Amino acid sequence: MKVVLATNNSHKVKEIREILGDKLGETLTLKEAGVFSDPEENGADFTQNALIKARAVCRLTSLPALSDDSGLCVDALGGAPGIYSSRYSGGDSCDNIALLLDNLNKAEEAGNPDRTAHFSCAVALVFPDGREITAEGRTYGYITRSSFGNGGFGYDPVFYSSELGKTFAAASEEEKNSVSHRSRALRALEAKL
Repeated sequence: MKVVLATNNSHKVKEIREILGDKLGETLTLKEAGVFSDPEENGADFTQNALIKARAVCRLTSLPALSDDSGLCVDALGGAPGIYSSRYSGGDSCDNIALLLDNLNKAEEAGNPDRTAHFSCAVALVFPDGREITAEGRTYGYITRSSFGNGGFGYDPVFYSSELGKTFAAASEEEKNSVSHRSRALRALEAKL
């Protein structure tokens, strides 16, 4: 079976391929499938956004499409940045991290020192015949006061994994993939298949 990965994020493509291997058959990037898709992610939660992307790519390619939507949810910030994680600051990853740390400092000054957080991921696999399978995964930890590590992407330098005892950016790819929200969501999806 050929499955199109409905993302323009090369980091996600790499992680999905490493986690799944050939369990779903051959995975194609959008470029390899010869399509461009960047639908507006206007869902109310991660699952709705994953479905929006997978449905769009499935329609364009007439192939099964796999998408994920994920983000960082920080308790002291009421779950923010949440579904807005990638565009939290309106800038790049460094700007997102700077804004996150600034907002946590403000929360602490206001009397809320809680830095607990989790990454959440929803995956959606949409088939041309209309079948849709979704699954979710989470991983827990807290937000550090500064960046640690050179690996990963996004918020990985400031997300300290409770299970690994280090930030995702300080972990190897294998370590991160063993406990990550994305790997847990993809494993849950495999179980449903």
